[in-house]
Amino acid sequence: MSDFPITGPIWFVGCGNMGGAILRRWLEAGLDPAQVTVIRKSGEPFADGVTVLAVPPADGAIPAMVVLGVKPQMIDQIAPSLAPTLGSETTLVSILAGVELAALRQRFAAPGLIVRAMPNTPVAIGQGATGLVADQADAAARAPVSASFALLGLTEWVDEPLMDAVSALSGSGPAFLFRFVDALAHAGADMGLPADQAARLALATVAGAGALAASSAETPHQLAERVASPGGSTRRGLDVLDEPEGLKPLVRNTLTAALLRNREMAAAAR
Repeated sequence: MSDFPITGPIWFVGCGNMGGAILRRWLEAGLDPAQVTVIRKSGEPFADGVTVLAVPPADGAIPAMVVLGVKPQMIDQIAPSLAPTLGSETTLVSILAGVELAALRQRFAAPGLIVRAMPNTPVAIGQGATGLVADQADAAARAPVSASFALLGLTEWVDEPLMDAVSALSGSGPAFLFRFVDALAHAGADMGLPADQAARLALATVAGAGALAASSAETPHQLAERVASPGGSTRRGLDVLDEPEGLKPLVRNTLTAALLRNREMAAAAR
């Protein structure tokens, strides 16, 4: 018997990059593969012991949890076949960007609890960040979801109007950080370092700095100040980042663009 927080059948409807990362990590954390059914059109195998079907099963046990991971624009294609298979004992967890709780409830009336989750790709190694919001405040009903996603890293329950901000900050954030690592490496190469060496140094620098920030009682701002001696080279570089048109407005504009796109997708799904 698995000691995973969800004890009944778990379905993954769609199992692409994010859904696959979640499921792999849950399996590593002790989820019994026999509990899991992956529903995807290709029918491609996922992992030993995991059942894979092309369509939702018409009969059999009602799922305890369904993780909905199709593309947002496909929700109306999957809902007619999926909705009749769910019951009041089902918790529906949607990782569809921008699709609001009301839009989910409109299409899936039966589940006792509907949760929107916005994870990010580091969930694959148990160091992710996931924003969660549910259509009811019952702590007991939400507890198994909290425990399941805690296996993936940090979890934060938020109010639904803030989910677009969560999506822009932590959902999209890894992609923005990867771009920054890439920019560090290219800048190092432009200054004469071999490209492969610059890439290794950039990646190790960001990995080490991130680990230090996560383990330190000081804020990232304070840690930066510790590196920057008055009149030194680091201070001169920080002066560039801290210019009025420097890093902060660039990051704010980047997150705002992602946030607005989430709102566009939410409007399309209503």
